[in-house]
Amino acid sequence: MHDSASTILLAAQAGSREALGQALDRCRLYLLDVARHSLGPALRAKGGASDLVQETYLEAHRQFPNFEGVSEAQLRAWLRCLLMHKAAQLGRRFRGTRKRQLSREIPFGVVDSLSSHPSQIAARVSTPSVQVMADEQLARLNDAIGRLPDDYRHVVNLRYQLGLSFEEVGQKLNRSPDAARMLWARAIEKLKLELHRDGITR
Repeated sequence: MHDSASTILLAAQAGSREALGQALDRCRLYLLDVARHSLGPALRAKGGASDLVQETYLEAHRQFPNFEGVSEAQLRAWLRCLLMHKAAQLGRRFRGTRKRQLSREIPFGVVDSLSSHPSQIAARVSTPSVQVMADEQLARLNDAIGRLPDDYRHVVNLRYQLGLSFEEVGQKLNRSPDAARMLWARAIEKLKLELHRDGITR
């Protein structure tokens, strides 16, 4: 059985926009904390943290096909990298308009305990209605996985139930890491078709 976070990520990687929105929304409080610690007072006063998170989300939607993580902690770490890149861009724009250095106000080299351990940040508590939707999505996703061919179902379970790397998946399946990655990609494409048929993706 997949936990709710892994279920949402798997559905998102299979093309569900709703699931991707849910996955990103679960990271909002964490990203806001990282943004507040990354921006100096001048930018925070301009509402820079919330704007930075929004820009990060837009970039995440564009870049999500490149994300290969299987856990919420990995998603948070990936989002943090996107956010810090956006923060650097924001700092350069701000320096250009204010004509002064903000290097002391954007301490990118200083990693505090909060932003260095994304797995320790609690996800936002879901509302009952959101939880019901997640439970329904879990049931439909498990049904779709059950309809996959054996090799596809196996690689999906190894990645999302056990959280194995592609190297470890390859060892389990007597394949190279690249072959395991290709099998996983084909399995996700097949799962995408199954979920589309069920109306989960669009």
